[in-house]
Amino acid sequence: MRRAAKALLIVLVAVSLLCGIVGGLLRAGVSVGLPSAAADWLGRAALSHAALMVCGFLGTVIGIERAVAVKRREAFVAPVCSGLAGLALLSGQEAVASGLLLVAASAFVAVNVLVVKRQRAAHTVLLLVSAAAWLAGNLLFAMGRPSTAVLPWWFAFLVITIAAERLEMTRLMRRRPGAQASLQGVLGLMLVAAAASAAWPGIGGVLYGASLTLLALWLASFDIARRTVAAHGLSRYMALCLLSGYAWLGVAGVAWAATALGFAARDAALHALGLGFIVGMVMGHAPVILPAVAGIKLEFSALFYLPLAMLQGSLALRLFAGFDDAPWRRSGAALNAVAIALFALTVLIAAVWWTLKRGRSRPAKA
Repeated sequence: MRRAAKALLIVLVAVSLLCGIVGGLLRAGVSVGLPSAAADWLGRAALSHAALMVCGFLGTVIGIERAVAVKRREAFVAPVCSGLAGLALLSGQEAVASGLLLVAASAFVAVNVLVVKRQRAAHTVLLLVSAAAWLAGNLLFAMGRPSTAVLPWWFAFLVITIAAERLEMTRLMRRRPGAQASLQGVLGLMLVAAAASAAWPGIGGVLYGASLTLLALWLASFDIARRTVAAHGLSRYMALCLLSGYAWLGVAGVAWAATALGFAARDAALHALGLGFIVGMVMGHAPVILPAVAGIKLEFSALFYLPLAMLQGSLALRLFAGFDDAPWRRSGAALNAVAIALFALTVLIAAVWWTLKRGRSRPAKA
């Protein structure tokens, strides 16, 4: 039963990720070469690109991580429902998907309440706040509100989750006076901006962009990655993922505010944040999270730098060279997908490599 549940979750995560990527490529104008019989499915994948990536993929992955941490079977209600919501979206069952996402986020809030009860700390409280932001975004999504109202809450869910985890890591450093209070102020501004975006998209968008830029500055100033980038091996790789992600977070903040002021910077705002920052964080944390959550051991090597470099280069191509040039933007988007696929392949190679090394290190039986 446990294996079946694990397989189901893996399938749900994979479906949302793959279909979300295909949908994103279509939205960028890239031809994916699938048969015309899949036209309806492709259209729904493009229409639900953000929901698939934020809720179906990342929401499910984060839900699994939190459920494993609390070690409660009922905690898996959240990732199962968010994963099933991805399938419902692809099937054209928007009402069912909305209901599942509301259940998922509500269950996830309950899980994080349990986390706070077990360990009341600044970072666990922020994790609860991020869960509440996901619930707010899913509620607006179910109400049929526009993306200008929904996306700030969905991204707040992801960004605050990352900020909470990085705040926990700063315990290993000697914090400067006021560091924690300033982070709470920045994230508070983000929540206010997300709420304002529903009624006043212009004002809310400018404030939201400002909060992203301020958070980038905070992370660049206080995160332990500033020190570990001088280390070697996995620690250096993770630090480079983090620091490059903080740079893209700053770009996203400027682009988000510019979009709210009427400039054509929406693609830069969404993908500097979604790809440069959030996917960059996934790449950096995967070698640590996968063994802890999924039991998949990885042998770290320099191969991990290839998808990271591909992501940075393709995103720069898409957002800078492609800012006012559609062909360059399409090329960059296609290479974004290649970078993600290359990372998945690298993880697979690392898992196989670790298994082979472990097999060689075992003594032969007499």
